[in-house]
Amino acid sequence: MTNKTMPEQNKALVLEAFDTLFNKRDYDAAARFWSDSYIQHSAHIESGREGLFNLIKSIPPTLKYEPGLIVADGDFVILHGRFSGFGPPVNWIVADIVRIENGLLAEHWDVIQDEATREQSKSGNPMFGDTFP
Repeated sequence: MTNKTMPEQNKALVLEAFDTLFNKRDYDAAARFWSDSYIQHSAHIESGREGLFNLIKSIPPTLKYEPGLIVADGDFVILHGRFSGFGPPVNWIVADIVRIENGLLAEHWDVIQDEATREQSKSGNPMFGDTFP
């Protein structure tokens, strides 16, 4: 029996799933985190778990995912992170929204922004973390 609450378990699950897929590129292990009936709402990813995995397989191995703020409420986890090294000259700052069902990532939405440089930031603050890339 674990001492973690369900939101803490869901946050840990999503962090491990993202690291396994995006950073380790271990598709067999990642399949244990994503539901067979995974629902994808992202405009740039084909439907289903295989759509997501195929996208990652098509991206250079230099892809890196850095998690930031993570919040959970019930079956939902929202993760604010940075994707870098995937091809375009600018990193993406992403808010990923994941619904958990039966201990698996079952559904996904995202909001994506290009990361601003220090020169582009009118606030003078980085969009992710404490420093500019």
